[in-house]
Amino acid sequence: MVDSFINILREYPTLAIFLTIGIGFFIGKLRIGSFSLGNVTAVLLVGVLIGQLDIPMSGPIKMFFFMLFLFSIGYSVGPDFFRSLRGSGAKQALFAVVMSSVCFGVTVLIAKLMSYNTGESIGMFAGSQTCSSLLGVGTEALGRLGLPADELKSQLDIVPVCYAVTYIFGTLGTVIILGNFGPKLLGGLDKVKKQTAELEKQLDGAGKTYDPAVVNANATVAYRVYTVTSSFFELPQTVHDTEKYLRSNGRDVYIDRIKHQGEITVPNYGDYISAGDTIVICGRSEYMMQIEKLIGHETSDADLLSYPLSRVGVLVARKHFIGKKLSSLRLNKYMHGVVIRDGSRAGAELDISGDTVFQKGDKLTVIGRPDQVKRATPHIGHVDKPSVASDLMFVGLAIFIGGLFGALSVWIGSIPVSFGTSGGALVAGLVFGWLRSKRPTYGNIPPGALWVMNNLGLNVFIAVIGIEAAPSFVSGIKAVGPMLFVAGAVATMIPLFVGLWLGHKVFKFNPAITLGCCAGTRTCTASLGAVQNSLGSTLPAIGYTVTYAVSNILLVIWGLLTVFII
Repeated sequence: MVDSFINILREYPTLAIFLTIGIGFFIGKLRIGSFSLGNVTAVLLVGVLIGQLDIPMSGPIKMFFFMLFLFSIGYSVGPDFFRSLRGSGAKQALFAVVMSSVCFGVTVLIAKLMSYNTGESIGMFAGSQTCSSLLGVGTEALGRLGLPADELKSQLDIVPVCYAVTYIFGTLGTVIILGNFGPKLLGGLDKVKKQTAELEKQLDGAGKTYDPAVVNANATVAYRVYTVTSSFFELPQTVHDTEKYLRSNGRDVYIDRIKHQGEITVPNYGDYISAGDTIVICGRSEYMMQIEKLIGHETSDADLLSYPLSRVGVLVARKHFIGKKLSSLRLNKYMHGVVIRDGSRAGAELDISGDTVFQKGDKLTVIGRPDQVKRATPHIGHVDKPSVASDLMFVGLAIFIGGLFGALSVWIGSIPVSFGTSGGALVAGLVFGWLRSKRPTYGNIPPGALWVMNNLGLNVFIAVIGIEAAPSFVSGIKAVGPMLFVAGAVATMIPLFVGLWLGHKVFKFNPAITLGCCAGTRTCTASLGAVQNSLGSTLPAIGYTVTYAVSNILLVIWGLLTVFII
């Protein structure tokens, strides 16, 4: 029975991946007091366990989901990433230089103390610092040292073994330290979450985890029903005169529906309102205060309010809308019945009032009857209509273009420098996410779809890593001894603790950015997922992106220096 089960997993390795993810997420949710492994760590551990069954894995499935994950990360933080380059981007690059230097110094020191040869040192450096790209470049450099053929073969053979032994903790240790202990070392999880939320607020909610069960209690737009009893209506008044009367009393609102003698109509400017009629008044909530004194008492009428409304996002782009006060724009016929619910400018919340002057690039949310919204939005700018459909053409071509860019190499001497296809997918996410914010007529990825791309992409990648690395990890321990595992663990941990201290005390980053910078400098994407899971935010990716790009190059260079120093 057991043998049949194992054979099924070997014949259908995709089942092993789903089993790993399912059990991993179950274990990741378990808590012992305040401690939990988290999804990413648990999936990796379960993958290592199931991988002992020697299950073959195909390469493309791992990279497919990895690139999907990286693209989703870049897409979600793209606009704020480019904004951050004007501020902390240079500091993040400097952080990567300093921390990667620490990775190099610690690894070389341990290799010297343990008297490791060059092959063992390269394998330990690549595995403990999770720098897989060093394997190819390092072994190539090793071949140019002029070693005797037998010694060269022996050292080339030991490189992947040492890499496998140290890579497990290089990934797992980074995930646990940054995801579980990192927030506690930076002031405590609750405090770090609070500081992350404050930064999210500054960045207009960027990074905040989407939760459809949570709504804002502050309703900025109101649709209310009133029975007309005011003395103003002793004689019937037109809709136009009524709205003018309300505006003259500081109530910038619209008449959206009229119920006269039981008949409900959508009003025109020339339609009359008589005493005893029931009307729907719509506008921003602040204009509804004490409006009963001008109209009559508020009432409840479900039939009168039973009609659909459209709510869309609009990017301000039209010349005749830019530079104008809202109070003057409301006088335009196309704005009648449309209410601007909220807005943002350069990531900051925009205070909406009659004196608000709009600029190109402002993001507005407008609400009104579908016909009114459809009439108004072309006069404002580009529409971003909410949709549950993802633009898969956009996703596919964006990741392809990014991967193609990442596959190109620039040779600096004998060192090939590139982002790699995975790094290219991250860059594509950043660029196309930014373009989406500038022109929201294409590239829509709903929050739910983005969550699936992020979580499924990362955890499939992690599951495959665990399953693939498991057999060579055990055989490697037998070949080189357990002390290499210990040495690699020390080489992993010391730079991480130094990086957390540097980001917090020297560079004074927000804790979420510090954790992202540490994950990026280690080029350990799994740890980024663990940090995001711990904080409930994708904001750490802003710190991850610059440091990931810089360290991808620097760790290879430091690894090559290790070849010549050892």
